[in-house]
Amino acid sequence: MEAEDLHQAALDRAAQLPAAVLEHPFGPEYDVMKVIGKVFLIASFLGEKPIVILKADPRDAQLLRENVEAITPGYHMNKRHWITVEPGPSVDRTQLDELVTDSYRLVVAGMPRASRPIDPETFEAPAP
Repeated sequence: MEAEDLHQAALDRAAQLPAAVLEHPFGPEYDVMKVIGKVFLIASFLGEKPIVILKADPRDAQLLRENVEAITPGYHMNKRHWITVEPGPSVDRTQLDELVTDSYRLVVAGMPRASRPIDPETFEAPAP
């Protein structure tokens, strides 16, 4: 994924998800996607480099960090439960879409059933 495309691709996917809302609670330099008030994506910069921070299952997060060069522990987040995606050839648009959708599903799964906008077990994200 090219640096200039990372944020837009992640935010485009997130905007397709039910009840997803873009907010700026940490200032204009942080694009934060929330579902029912819970963060599932942060798009920002680390120095000059764009990054996207996403929630991940701890087992998946560990495997991703070990096997994908552009994925590191979540920047300023719980390192077991969050990952940082950086630009680079080791992550493509399809994988980024899946990571955003998985982050969304994980956050929704932690909500009370009555407030969930989707069933996280059966939800299929719309195709790009």
